Amino acid sequence: YCFFFQESMHAYAANVYTSVVEELMKGKQRKFIAVEQEFFRLWWDAVATDTYKKQVHQLLQEGRLEFVIGGQVMHDEAVTLIDDQILQLTEGHGFLYETFGIRPQFSWHVDPFGASATTPTLFALAGFNAHLISRIDYDLKADMQKNKKLQFVWQGSPSLSERQEIFTHVMDQYSYCSPSQIPFSNRSGFYWNGIAVFPDPPKDGVYPNMSLPVTDTNIHLYAQTMVANIKERAAWFRTSDVLWPWGCDKQFFNASVQYSNMDLLLDYINKHSDEFGVTVQYATVGDYFQAVYSRNLTWEIRDSQDFLPYSTEPFQAWTGFYTSRSTLKGIARRASSLLYAGESFFTQYVRKHPASSVCKCRALKQLQSLRWAVSEVQHHDGITGTESPKVKDMYMNNLMYGMFNVKKLMASIIFDMNNAKKNGEVYSSIYTKDSAIPDVDQYVVVYNPLAWNITTFVMVTVSQLAMGVYDELGHSVPVQVQSSAETRSTYDLYILVAISGLSYRKYNVKPLNGKQSAFIGRSVKYKRKDLTRADQQHRQLLPVVNNCYQVLFDQNTNLMHSITERETNQTVQLTQEFLEYHVNGDMMKGPISDNYLFAPNASAVPVSKAVGLEVVSGNLMTEIRQYFYSNVTTQDYIYAVYTRLYTVPEGYDGKLLCHRIEQEYSVGPLELNREAVLRTSTNLNTRQLLYTDSNGYQIQKRPFKAYVNNTVARNYYPMVQTAYIEDDTTRLMLLAERAHGVSSQGNGQVEVMLHRRLWNNLQWDLNYNLTLNDSSVVRPVIWLILGSKAVTSILYRTSGLALEHRPVVMFGALSGDKSKLHRQLQQNSVHGLPVTVPPNLHLQTLSIPGWRYSSNHAEQVRSVRMGKQKQGDADFSRVLLRMRHLYEVGEDPVLSQPVMVNLKSLLKGLGPVMMIEERSLTGTWDVNTLNRWKWKTAQYPSKGFSNSTETSENCIVTVHPKEIRTFFVYFQGQ
Repeated sequence: YCFFFQESMHAYAANVYTSVVEELMKGKQRKFIAVEQEFFRLWWDAVATDTYKKQVHQLLQEGRLEFVIGGQVMHDEAVTLIDDQILQLTEGHGFLYETFGIRPQFSWHVDPFGASATTPTLFALAGFNAHLISRIDYDLKADMQKNKKLQFVWQGSPSLSERQEIFTHVMDQYSYCSPSQIPFSNRSGFYWNGIAVFPDPPKDGVYPNMSLPVTDTNIHLYAQTMVANIKERAAWFRTSDVLWPWGCDKQFFNASVQYSNMDLLLDYINKHSDEFGVTVQYATVGDYFQAVYSRNLTWEIRDSQDFLPYSTEPFQAWTGFYTSRSTLKGIARRASSLLYAGESFFTQYVRKHPASSVCKCRALKQLQSLRWAVSEVQHHDGITGTESPKVKDMYMNNLMYGMFNVKKLMASIIFDMNNAKKNGEVYSSIYTKDSAIPDVDQYVVVYNPLAWNITTFVMVTVSQLAMGVYDELGHSVPVQVQSSAETRSTYDLYILVAISGLSYRKYNVKPLNGKQSAFIGRSVKYKRKDLTRADQQHRQLLPVVNNCYQVLFDQNTNLMHSITERETNQTVQLTQEFLEYHVNGDMMKGPISDNYLFAPNASAVPVSKAVGLEVVSGNLMTEIRQYFYSNVTTQDYIYAVYTRLYTVPEGYDGKLLCHRIEQEYSVGPLELNREAVLRTSTNLNTRQLLYTDSNGYQIQKRPFKAYVNNTVARNYYPMVQTAYIEDDTTRLMLLAERAHGVSSQGNGQVEVMLHRRLWNNLQWDLNYNLTLNDSSVVRPVIWLILGSKAVTSILYRTSGLALEHRPVVMFGALSGDKSKLHRQLQQNSVHGLPVTVPPNLHLQTLSIPGWRYSSNHAEQVRSVRMGKQKQGDADFSRVLLRMRHLYEVGEDPVLSQPVMVNLKSLLKGLGPVMMIEERSLTGTWDVNTLNRWKWKTAQYPSKGFSNSTETSENCIVTVHPKEIRTFFVYFQGQ
């Protein structure tokens, strides 16, 4: 699926399923595996006739069609967040279980570019018995192959270890395609249906590069070639079972040609098995793993080390895609965060307002449009940025449409909960524009989607300086207003909000005539400084201070100089600069960079010779604006950094706010074949050791490795949410709201790739328009936290989630009777159901999935067999709840402890809990009946089934470090 165009989705995918189902029905021996539900569901909903649907049911029951993975897509493993991986898996599994009563049990992660250690844990929690990957470093694969170490039991999580381990198979050097070279023909081998041509297939049915048909004269040659390949592979594995994948990208669109030739060849080999020494049969992935499992061997254990980054040859490091299409990466995460907020908002509304005026079915469709969009963009050619511009636009449009729907839904819920009939006209409109608020009385409605109390600032754009903001009781709220960095005509209004978990508050924003209640941010502009002429001897340092940090700027260069953490009085020398890697775009001249690959010519080059500085300071916040110019006289800057430090007034809990140094960057448009990085250099003795997160779930240690070739690119790693460097006492953490490539190219350094703009003449890239000529300006945000290891390990998990799930801000205009309104506002100053979990837990999901399947498996299978799957309305009575423990065993003396949670009292705001069922990660198994295969290891020689969770008695659950626990909750009166 390396180039997932819109046409493929329709013409190609529809063809494959129609063609394969017809062919499977013609031969009892034939089998097929299918992966991505997004494609299958398009066919099922739009193309499949009743006859085809009956046949699919039959083939699944016979085990001849097998769904593997079963998510909406085969997700990328490097730049995706675990929450989104779980979403897309849950989305596909819900459909398969509801429609067929089946639950996938094997993975087929053959195409993601590198393998994360989070994935084995994810698939174990989803109930899988084995995991399969393919793309790992070429030199590592060669070594594992030679030593028969391509199969092992992987314990991806250090804290969950053997409880969530999974048997893992790495495909050999031939990967997931059948061999394409055959000695007796210059056409491709074993691909009788040739190369797909869409959307207009050839009229005569002759496709390009169709393999030579199998005939009496060549069947022996075909058989010899196939057997030789099977034997070559057999030498790389410990059992005499060989997995021989038949197919490749875009195959089986013309399955009759494919199967009829395969049938002949397999029959011939089996008839002559004495001569060839092998027998062959059609199989599914499940058949293969069952064969290996029944050999009862003892397997080696692999710990939580992952397979990232991924290189295919000495100059091909697939580390460019960690940053490609940064705008898409940012929107995908914003959409995910909005979905998270919309789900809990809707769930509370349904529980509290059963007789509501908002149509629940329509609301669920609005949420589903965003579930689908966020799920599909997790594809390994989606959020990775490795698609053509046309496909990128499809992803963007689907995300924007889904976000629009969910904002509309949230607005209509607020509108309904402040219903005109009850309280006089409150709102004349609710809108979610990102533009300036007009000069009238406005409401700003702010929802906190996290299950903790938060204190933070939200920024709204206003058109004048004299503004006041009042809470529901009419009390004045601390705000700061200042001129905007972006435009001269508007102002930035920062409102300090304190909101309890899963609740919203309403603030009245008023233009004031003359009298001023807001703090004003005063601006001081400093002269642009020439870096080439900076006086190193006589440093003049400009301090910017809040309760946690003192940041010094060097007035000779206008660059940051150092940060002091005030509690411990530790000072770290710290400077930041933008650099660019210049890369080659001409195949003739050497290795190239493209959407996937990063191939720098040399070290990165500093981009600016002059820096401008403006400091805007007020009582609540100081914003330092730095502008980077190519020289002292240039008009326009290509790079800017906006650094914000917050000061929280008495009476507010400002711990998280005070401890973060917030940075927003403006980067672009870049010149062609440039890759832009922000390098932060410190005097910490880090020994060039970097730590990065794995999918926002756990941390990986990244020691710098020297290679013969391409050392710079091969030391880049994905940073999905977190990266840090440290010495013996002090740690510098970076938290991100979108994925980036990150590296430590020198002691005490960490660099983040922010943007790429590339063009090359590789024919393959040109054919699929994969040259990444991205002329956009990107605006990523990174929060810095500096402090002792103990303090930062307490702060960064909650801060990372606070950045991921910033409050949702909506606007409404006011009209109607003000006195009535004032009374109504006094009655409810906080809206929602304050839900608070302990600080080491995260309420990962609170939603109404809407599935109609029975949670009793026997009953569900019966109703599918009887053709009684309930059509009609979604089920609104089942609430899906997930909780995640944020800490590893031994990471913190207090926060790493198991936590007891009483789910009844946690959810009492939603109503009286009647029943709770604990489920597998995607909801399709009752955990008490989930018995995964237990593979023998030296550590655990007795083989059996692993059943890993302790069941919750009377709604009290103990959540252990790193666990993710999933529940169905049913309330009384439903």
